[in-house]
Amino acid sequence: MKTLTIIRPDDWHIHVRNGVILKTVLPHTAQQFARAIIMPNLKPPVTTVAQALVYREEILSALPQGAKFTPLMTLYLTAATTIAEIKAAAESEHIYAFKLYPAGATTNSDAGVADINAIYPLLAALEKYALPLLVHGEVTDDNCDIFDRERVFVDRHLTAIMRDFPHLRVVLEHVTTSEAVQFVEAASDNIAATITPQHLLFNRNAILAGGIKPHYYCLPILKRETHRQALIKAATSGNAKFFLGTDSAPHTRDLKENACGCAGCYSAFGALELYAEAFEQADALDKLEGFASFYGADFYRLPRNTDTITLEKQTWTIPHTYSDITPLKAGENLSWKLVSA
Repeated sequence: MKTLTIIRPDDWHIHVRNGVILKTVLPHTAQQFARAIIMPNLKPPVTTVAQALVYREEILSALPQGAKFTPLMTLYLTAATTIAEIKAAAESEHIYAFKLYPAGATTNSDAGVADINAIYPLLAALEKYALPLLVHGEVTDDNCDIFDRERVFVDRHLTAIMRDFPHLRVVLEHVTTSEAVQFVEAASDNIAATITPQHLLFNRNAILAGGIKPHYYCLPILKRETHRQALIKAATSGNAKFFLGTDSAPHTRDLKENACGCAGCYSAFGALELYAEAFEQADALDKLEGFASFYGADFYRLPRNTDTITLEKQTWTIPHTYSDITPLKAGENLSWKLVSA
């Protein structure tokens, strides 16, 4: 196959930051994707409809001239979130979900939820108002191994949430383990999962073998090869519960190459090319369109896009930097190139 044309996809999990970084990274996303679910973990976090609408205007103003891209805004769920705010979010045409970060789980999650049980009234309101809950599914216990945090969260919290709120729509973001895949597969149609390009392409050796490589460090952390294979199988299965979410998370080089480096991989520069590489390796390019362009829109109850993008079989070298942001696979080659969007 020399070219691949698919319906224009959407990114159902992305960090575009704000300020200078926003202006650097947003054109990459807008070139490939028609829409994207925008993560709310800024400093300070986006916790109200009013804040989200201001952030949305900042995003729109940073778009290149002529770009056709729609940011789908989310709110950061905290213990201080009110049911009135959830109702207001449901009534807004621009708010599409709430994001649950366990406190301390990842970048800018200090304002997250420390006690899942304490927010049950808020989960009931989300269920009532039909707003999806997007979950960073990791526990943060100091005595829990970092490679087990997703599995333990599913066992300890997500199983109970799905039982106690059977009509709540939940996206388990950036799944990384075979156990999480199995849980989503076996659960009701109200739960889905996003999968990132780095978790499809790499296992934990990419971070640790031959020296520590901070630009492959993300949370949830890359896992064993057996888990990567489970993710590949899920993404290429045609199961509509699994869809594209890059979790592209830009940090400047000084924050990554640091004594306490930030978690996050920057993949927006070539997200579709990275996914195409993973799907081609699995001999499943015919499954990419559903994963990238259909299943997420269906889950969010939005119309599918109608225009197309085209990838061409063409080797190119990823730049070493984009304005002081080191991308995933910097300096390495990719075998697919976006040529029409």
